[in-house]
Amino acid sequence: MLPAHHAGGHGDPGLQPERTALAWGRTMMALLTVSAIFLRWLPVHGLPILLLFAVSAAAAAAIYFTQRRRYSASSRGIARENVDADITAVLWTACAGVALGGLGIGVVLAA
Repeated sequence: MLPAHHAGGHGDPGLQPERTALAWGRTMMALLTVSAIFLRWLPVHGLPILLLFAVSAAAAAAIYFTQRRRYSASSRGIARENVDADITAVLWTACAGVALGGLGIGVVLAA
């Protein structure tokens, strides 16, 4: 009898969800860092910067509060050998990135 990882199964069901959780954690930390940078720009660009801060901080908070659910779903999916991508989380994060880019351009052009 072959070990599970040779018979088509996954040898370590926690490994992929762990890598995914780490990637989401890095995204969250990047958004928090950007939030701090936006606050530093507040005296120069004024109150419109607070909108950028709010979007980036809200995106970071959303990632933080949904992290456990995503990790559990990935672990269960690997155990049953059917992992569904969290398209909603990716799309919301992409929308936050586009919103930050658009708002950033608006703040710079308004200055």
